[in-house]
Amino acid sequence: MSERARDRMAVESFFDPATFTVTYVVSDPATYRAAVIDSVLDYDAKSGRTATDSADRVIAYVKEHGLTVDWILETHVHADHISAAPYLKKALGGVTGVGAHVREVQGVFKQIYNLEDSLIPDGRQFDRLFVEGETFEIGTLTGRILHTPGHTPACIAYHIEDAVFVGDTLFMPDFGSARCDFPGGDARQLYHSVKKILALPPETRLFMCHDYAPGGRDYAWETTIAEQRAHNKHMHDGVSEEDFVAMRETRDKELAMPALLLPSVQLNIRAGQMPEPEENGVAYLKIPLNAV
Repeated sequence: MSERARDRMAVESFFDPATFTVTYVVSDPATYRAAVIDSVLDYDAKSGRTATDSADRVIAYVKEHGLTVDWILETHVHADHISAAPYLKKALGGVTGVGAHVREVQGVFKQIYNLEDSLIPDGRQFDRLFVEGETFEIGTLTGRILHTPGHTPACIAYHIEDAVFVGDTLFMPDFGSARCDFPGGDARQLYHSVKKILALPPETRLFMCHDYAPGGRDYAWETTIAEQRAHNKHMHDGVSEEDFVAMRETRDKELAMPALLLPSVQLNIRAGQMPEPEENGVAYLKIPLNAV
């Protein structure tokens, strides 16, 4: 992809060290239209208090650059942070979007949490449910949906111009691939999802949703197809499906659950909306015991 083509799209990243999450603002310099991908609402698990510092940084950038937000997008139902989509939508406008298979994730976790009947697992909490191959516009930029199940059934990647925002399918080459042991996860599906991404042109840029700086290196979240195919520790060229599945399933058995899984998922299946307050004016989260 030429430098001129890259100039058609601006990508600004916002790293949240508390959850190791990267939020992106993707914008079209020609029209000042923009999308926000994988936003973060700050949450202190010890106190149960939320804050908006991370989201406010995004809002400040959008306003400083005179952008109009058309989309507030999720790559999947996150288990490690709470989405700030409702807060951003109130401040900036925009349409919320996620993969259409979010319905499956909602159905599973509604049962796990024994959530209220009013939470209908049909995706209506989001404004737009995307399917494989669907396209959308950010000004003059064109995005295309890649359905990338494996980490969760609802995972999608956003292929926008010369870049792919991969969610949790892949990490930087020295960290590898996503876990597949959450409900509905599947290592074989992830293998084929990653192969779909890696079949794109070698110069295609890849933007990660997380980075954990293994070995003490600096945090990083941008790489290319060529770099992943050559150096990804789990999915470089030559790794067979059977070898990947064996590695992934063995590794997943050794991993602890994400610290914020239980609060995050029950909010993120609602597109980040808080439960309705009870009669005392306080909203509550549920923690299922011995169920996950």
